[in-house]
Amino acid sequence: MREPGSEKTAVIIGAGPAGLTAAYELTERTRIRPVIYEMDDAVGGLSRTVLHRGNRMDIGGHRFFSKSERVMDWWLKILPLQSAPEGGGPDVPDLHAPSRVPDGTDPEKEDRGMLVRRRVSRVYYMGKFFHYPISLSARTFLQLGPKRTAGITLSYLRSRLFPIKPERSLGDFLINRFGEELYQTFFKDYTEKVWGVPCHRISPDWGAQRVKGLSTGRAVLHAISSLFFRDSSLSQRRRETSLIGHFLYPKFGPGQMWQEAARLISQRGGEIHLGHRVTGLKMQENRIVEATVRNESTGKTHVRQGDYFFSTMPVKELIRAMGPVVPEEVRRVAEGLIYRDFITVGLLLRQLRADNLSGGERNEKRFPRDHWIYVQERDVKVGRIQIFNNWSPHLVRDPFTVWVGLEYFCNEGDELWRLSDQGMLRLAVEELLRLGWITREDVLDGTVLRMPKTYPAYFGSYERFHLIRDYVDRLENLFLIGRNGMHRYNNQDHSMLAAMTAVDNIVANRVSKENIWAVNAEEVYHEERQ
Repeated sequence: MREPGSEKTAVIIGAGPAGLTAAYELTERTRIRPVIYEMDDAVGGLSRTVLHRGNRMDIGGHRFFSKSERVMDWWLKILPLQSAPEGGGPDVPDLHAPSRVPDGTDPEKEDRGMLVRRRVSRVYYMGKFFHYPISLSARTFLQLGPKRTAGITLSYLRSRLFPIKPERSLGDFLINRFGEELYQTFFKDYTEKVWGVPCHRISPDWGAQRVKGLSTGRAVLHAISSLFFRDSSLSQRRRETSLIGHFLYPKFGPGQMWQEAARLISQRGGEIHLGHRVTGLKMQENRIVEATVRNESTGKTHVRQGDYFFSTMPVKELIRAMGPVVPEEVRRVAEGLIYRDFITVGLLLRQLRADNLSGGERNEKRFPRDHWIYVQERDVKVGRIQIFNNWSPHLVRDPFTVWVGLEYFCNEGDELWRLSDQGMLRLAVEELLRLGWITREDVLDGTVLRMPKTYPAYFGSYERFHLIRDYVDRLENLFLIGRNGMHRYNNQDHSMLAAMTAVDNIVANRVSKENIWAVNAEEVYHEERQ
């Protein structure tokens, strides 16, 4: 049912998954006209696809799965499902609403389509490959050795009998669920590589969002059940997120989803302004009334009035944009928020050569089937390596080359961030050489992509974030959504759900924002079985 009247406007800051979802929902369910301002020159935010000489890069990797039927249906409404899962076979994906895509599409003939991918991820540690999630199989125990396996078992039992109380840090959270030995083996070093600080300085809230409910016990049950039941289901409601076996993926990468959504929004009368940054927000009483917007190419500014405002910009920048009317204590908390930044080095290779890369899963084009390889080794800085060929063969111009992304975690302005593009390319090549996965002759091309404020951090002033939330929630027409908008390490489906819930509130004339903040905090959105 559409809202009466057509004079109202929603100003949306950011054209990532949250901002575009909010705009699409407004055009679908109301007569409120969305006006989006995006500071970059492309839509999609962290979920966009970057093109380099015919090869496409997925920034950070985006598996399209969700425990939310609403999100799964939304994706398939934008891009229809392909007709069969990866690799063919008799399995038919168990979709929530199969009647929406009765025939599917042929991804070889049509550009618009979602592929069904079988998840393959591994951890590289001690010069060996371990399946991810860590499978407690005979092969894993043989790789770890009897002494370490015994230690893992005993420390897990100890953590269950004598848990750390209260949990004051991410380290406490992980030890309580996996035991000290497994924590030290597979979690501590990688987590500290991602965040750049010791685990004892990170809030346990991060663990509660990302791995709640997943434990060694559940991994054992998953390993046992996998012996008897093949997981071809796309319905994820009753699966821990880290144990999901299949996912959807747009033919040309995640950016295709958001480019198509943007096209539909514009077609319905919404506005999308790229290269425009919101620099100021004016308040009257308990409402935002206008935004000051700067054209990044010309430097000119203009003022845009609105009835509703959605923000996906970093909270630190949002509070700055509100100016001196914000209470000093709230401004101090905002200035103390910390972000972790991200560099992807794309390398085009003739092949990946190391024999131990295959692990029995090498395909005919001489590279492993992994989507991600998590690099746990301490003598290299790279954190993860994506093999783009495996996300979708359509991301790679020449199918007889290997297109990989080496992912580095850093802080904006630090030594790694300041390294030149040529310096980053040399570092990436040297690290693959050190791992023994390539020779210099294998390297054909490369590019470097820097992404600031990729990960909102759960340290710094985060423990006082409630002061910011209490303040902004009083502004009845302002909705904080998205990863940076909520300073929460959301997946894209959580960002979308927050946007959908915000529009729900507008349609229902609901003032409280509790249900928006509850997304990815309620049990159904955690990585936990109901």
